[in-house]
Parts: sequence; structure tokens; C-alpha cells
Amino acid sequence: MTGGPAAQRPHLFRDGPGPVLLTLHGTGGDEAQIAELAPMVDPDAAVLSPRGDVVEQGVRRWFRRYAEGIFDEDSVVAEAARLADFITWARTAHSLEGRRIVAVGLSNGANIALATLLLHPGVLQEVIALSGMHPLPDRQVGHGLEGTRVLLLNGASDPMAPSGSVDRLERTLRDAGAAVDRRVRPGGHGAQRSEVAAAAEWVARPTSG
Repeated sequence: MTGGPAAQRPHLFRDGPGPVLLTLHGTGGDEAQIAELAPMVDPDAAVLSPRGDVVEQGVRRWFRRYAEGIFDEDSVVAEAARLADFITWARTAHSLEGRRIVAVGLSNGANIALATLLLHPGVLQEVIALSGMHPLPDRQVGHGLEGTRVLLLNGASDPMAPSGSVDRLERTLRDAGAAVDRRVRPGGHGAQRSEVAAAAEWVARPTSG
């Protein structure tokens, strides 16, 4: 691949007549693994699935952290900028201009999607965050999100994405103008079948504008 750093990020693309699902893997996952979620959300979807570039103890992530749930926020900011650049590049490279792009992130992938939404208004319009949390709790972020939609899907007793962090995330998103649909299920971290069904229903719902 040529065309600068964004073009050099490993990713897969599979076209389809439906919306473009930007699938973002969690810690230890990869672009092929998370792409398997896409047809469960929308069997007609195109799939754009990039790979996180940070390696921590031999596993891939989207940004660095100091400990479980304590993020290196400078790394979050830098990697969100790189993902935003990739999305902008992919719109042209894969002829996606004018097409609906929905980010579907799991865990660490949800967090980088949320950070990109908060830090780069306009790059993403729709985000589905499975087991995500507030990616930048120590920074003032979030403005200009009118017209965006976010679906937050979390377990009530998730130690990796605690409800207090998700509460703050929800407030931040709403204060910035985003339309937020938050659903909480019993249990902990991960993506449950019921949440995948909720994501499919949410994607199928007509958008305004």
C-alpha cells in the first residue's frame, strides 16, 4: 500500500450494498476476527476493518495504558488522530464518499471509536460501543456532536468498564449534542447475543437527515 501512513495501516475491506461497518477489535483481537461480527449486525453491510498498531505484552491494542482501566491519554489522543486520518483516507481509497459509516467497536475498539468521535467531530456520525467506557476522563472533550448517534451497550457489573465511567461518558456525549441510546444488561465484559441483536436493530433504524 502507498499513500502515506494511513494507507499503510493493515486492514481488510469487503464491499456490500448496505452501510459500511467500521469494525474495531478489542485487546488481543485483530481485523479479521472482529470483521466476523459485521454480518450479524447487517448481512448486507460493507466491512472496513483496520488493525490497532499498539502492542502490549504481545497483544494488539489501539492505545497504551498504565494499568487496567487507566489509559495513557496522550496515546489515546495520538491514536484517535491516526484512526481519523485512516477513515478519511479510506473514504477515498475505497470509494466510500456519501456512504453511511457506522463504527462498531468492542472494548478497546469501542474506546478508540468514542475517542475519535469526541476529538474529531464530523469524522464519525454513528458509533456502537460494546463494553466501552470514557476514553478521556481527565480532559475536557466533546463539542459539535449534533446529528451524531451513539449506542452504548454495557454489562452492569463490568469491572473493566465500570458504570461510573459510562455514566460520565453518557453525560459528555449528551452535553455535546449526540443522541445516546444506552442499554445495560446483567453481567460483565464482552458482547452478548442480545447486544448484537440490539446493534442490528439500531443500525436498521432509519436515521434523520
